[in-house]
Amino acid sequence: MAKSIDWTLYRTFLGVLREGSLSGAARALDIAQPTAGRHVAALERSLGVALFTRSPTGLQPTPAARALQPLVKAMADTAASLERAASAQAEGGDEAVRGVLRITTSDVIGYEVLPAVFARLRERYPALVLELALTDRVEDLLHGEADIAVRLVRPGQERLIARHVGNLELGMYASRDYIERHGMPTDIPDLMGRTLIGYDKERPFLRDASQRFGGVGRRDFAIRCDSNYAQLAMIRAGAGIGVCQVSLAGRGEALIRVLPDTLSMSLEAWLTMHEDLRNSPRCRVVFDALALALAEHVAAASVRA
Repeated sequence: MAKSIDWTLYRTFLGVLREGSLSGAARALDIAQPTAGRHVAALERSLGVALFTRSPTGLQPTPAARALQPLVKAMADTAASLERAASAQAEGGDEAVRGVLRITTSDVIGYEVLPAVFARLRERYPALVLELALTDRVEDLLHGEADIAVRLVRPGQERLIARHVGNLELGMYASRDYIERHGMPTDIPDLMGRTLIGYDKERPFLRDASQRFGGVGRRDFAIRCDSNYAQLAMIRAGAGIGVCQVSLAGRGEALIRVLPDTLSMSLEAWLTMHEDLRNSPRCRVVFDALALALAEHVAAASVRA
């Protein structure tokens, strides 16, 4: 076994573990797929063990790879911490807010709330580069997948700075056109006979709603999609009745709330970043701008109500 193995090989190995394929790891790491393959092969030669086997569903880790996984994750955490600390120190003597910052959030927040925030930030700080990852997957801040996350669940990871910016109220909504064509539902049994828009895959939110509102679930949805923003677009287009954040219902052509006294839920809105970034000027500026925008977004629900 070689005395010293390039960290890049371990980084690619971890990427393949996370993505399940060479192509997925290559995209995540911004390298070519053949390069990812060479990295894995070189690491296997250096360690003297096979790390993956091929299957119809992708690359499957061997027992040796599983044994290495927590150790390599620890290495990745350390490398990410070093990069964050170095970045913060480099910025310490410079008043300018500059550099790259990656933010992750859901598609609805990304489309409806963040564009105006990004516009203001870029206008004031032209040396700031903003990256936006639109996903409902809880990206790992500890592993450097993002710098700041907007999450609609309470963060469970340690070593994170977390700010609760409020609770987003959710209701069932339809377009005015849909209500004019089909009438306003009078109760939940009446609602269940309408075209409902919802998720294709099981979600914690859906399980909670099912328990609270009489067992509604995937089978009841006539239109199924896991994109929250696509669901919102369908509601606005008059395709059916679905869940919408109350603070968004008045944007554009106002939506009409269905059974407001019966159907209401809320999600906690959190803003998080790694504690190593607390002294980074660009992170503080963006974190505070996002916190203000999200607080205004939450407050808009009371105005709408």
